[in-house]
Amino acid sequence: MADATTFTPTPKLDAAAPAELPAGTDDAAFLAQPFVQQLIKQLRAQDTHGAWDGKTDLQLLRPYILTPEERRALPILGDPDPEILWRLDIFYNAIAVAIERETGQMVSPMMKMSHEGFGRMVLLAGRLVVVNKQLRDVHRFGFPSLAKLAEAGGKFLDEAITMIRTYPAVAQYGA
Repeated sequence: MADATTFTPTPKLDAAAPAELPAGTDDAAFLAQPFVQQLIKQLRAQDTHGAWDGKTDLQLLRPYILTPEERRALPILGDPDPEILWRLDIFYNAIAVAIERETGQMVSPMMKMSHEGFGRMVLLAGRLVVVNKQLRDVHRFGFPSLAKLAEAGGKFLDEAITMIRTYPAVAQYGA
């Protein structure tokens, strides 16, 4: 299988998905979080032709949100399509860049994925593994709400920053 990180699809939104996120959340508070801001920047950077200029931040984040009904509609087993792998890659790249901005330490993402949607994602700072995530059922990648998306990204970010500050010599090795 080709390396999933080399695929760069034409930016597009899922036409079948509703344009906005499900109601009932305090969107402004979550949109202001550093990880979510970086995810939005990463998504906007993919739009090289300006097709998303008229889209709101919430509309850009919509493909990351899977309501319980949408999750139930997905098969239990399935192969991830390139767009899902692309969104997964952008999610972890946003975490990596947010870590870099906070610590000043360069962070490299590495993903190994089988065609069946099982694999591993690691983020490395020097020789230090700051994020180590076992991935499974990637074809169902998403979060039930913007709050859960922000919480997951923020948790990875906080843990990685703590690791780098705890082991600075390992994180800076070779720099």
